[in-house]
Amino acid sequence: MSHRRLIWALPLLLLLVSCADANARQATDLRDLSLGMSVADISPEKYINLACADKQGIKLAGWKDFRTCPADEMGLHGISFRFNDEVNPLAAVNDKYEGTKVGGHPVLLTGLVDGSGALQGIRIDTDPNARFFWRKKAHLLALIVKARYGETGWTCREAKPHDGETPVGGLFIKERCEKRSERRRLVLDREIYRRAGQPLSDFVNATHLVIEQTTGH
Repeated sequence: MSHRRLIWALPLLLLLVSCADANARQATDLRDLSLGMSVADISPEKYINLACADKQGIKLAGWKDFRTCPADEMGLHGISFRFNDEVNPLAAVNDKYEGTKVGGHPVLLTGLVDGSGALQGIRIDTDPNARFFWRKKAHLLALIVKARYGETGWTCREAKPHDGETPVGGLFIKERCEKRSERRRLVLDREIYRRAGQPLSDFVNATHLVIEQTTGH
């Protein structure tokens, strides 16, 4: 495959899902990860730096050690992980695709595992420690998510500014959207604003997505 064709194919290989319409059955939810799969079937080569998402300093040798991480109120164990560039040919084509990115944005990833060892959810958060170039664009990842899952069918609500919060560059966004399909519930938050007292060089700019498995509408 030529470099031109490979670069053209990059966005397709980085999709959050394999279908644009959330009402269709998705084959995968993130790369080759699909909700409901056993953690025993997750590649130890493709996904690295496993650690407890909600308990800093606890690293895991593998997904099978998920019970080391504390369970949340839903009984799910959060495991943070990253993509392995060494087995990703895309990273060798363009440094834009190095690291752990979704839709071109640097992200933090968390797998939510139930007591039986099944992947029940994936949490995707834009990386607050990414370079400023990416942090100032973080709220745009939400638009990519909506495009991938289909623009229709979202229920959104917007919060008003409070406690001295102000717009950034004329933009104030505190939005939460939800969408359900036959198999998935999506919760999508995007934010851009400045908290009271934050310096002009600092502000909130983020996208947060949770993909949860459901049993029905």
